[in-house]
Amino acid sequence: MSRKPSLLLVEDHHLVLEGLRLELQGEFRIAGTLATGEGVAKACRELGPDLVLLDLSLPDRSGLEVIPQVLSEMPGIKILVVTMHRDRVLADAVLQAGAAGFIPKDAEVAELRSAIRRVLAGERYVSPLVSTSAAPYPSSALSVGFAQLTPRQQEIVRLLGDGKSTARIAEELHVTANTVTFHRMRIRKALGIPTEWGLLRYALVVRMGEERSSGT
Repeated sequence: MSRKPSLLLVEDHHLVLEGLRLELQGEFRIAGTLATGEGVAKACRELGPDLVLLDLSLPDRSGLEVIPQVLSEMPGIKILVVTMHRDRVLADAVLQAGAAGFIPKDAEVAELRSAIRRVLAGERYVSPLVSTSAAPYPSSALSVGFAQLTPRQQEIVRLLGDGKSTARIAEELHVTANTVTFHRMRIRKALGIPTEWGLLRYALVVRMGEERSSGT
């Protein structure tokens, strides 16, 4: 009998996690489960899964930060992101970070199983539920908006674009989490962005635009 591919499930909502386990355990072996991003790299080293099914909205850090950390230690591992968002900007950022696939949580289970198989086979996979167009902010509006931010606010936007959580940004800048939260609120007000998701999307577009400009 051939060995079942093994999965590490990373999801902080218990009901979603149990649903994934029940739906997938017939075809795949569930090597382990986690509800935070902190121990993902360690669990990958110890459990050796073939694929990590990774939520992006974890309580301690963003999945965008977890992806490069895992791949730097275990380059051969496959990561398939499962998220509530259907946004092409986020999908592109996830793939740029090194993940092999992106699928929304409202996809059918059959699509999820297919996506896992395709990623394990070496393919990249983005769900057809995700828009084919990134529809980013216009470059002119982006540059003008970014230029009007203070140097500290620009620094925070760049760190958000790197997938850093409020707590991680506070740690890197040696300030309190409340200070970072205040800056995030001021940035959104300055840019006219109504939601935290809108701010993250803006930060991702800034990061990808700067990387394109630098040729990296």
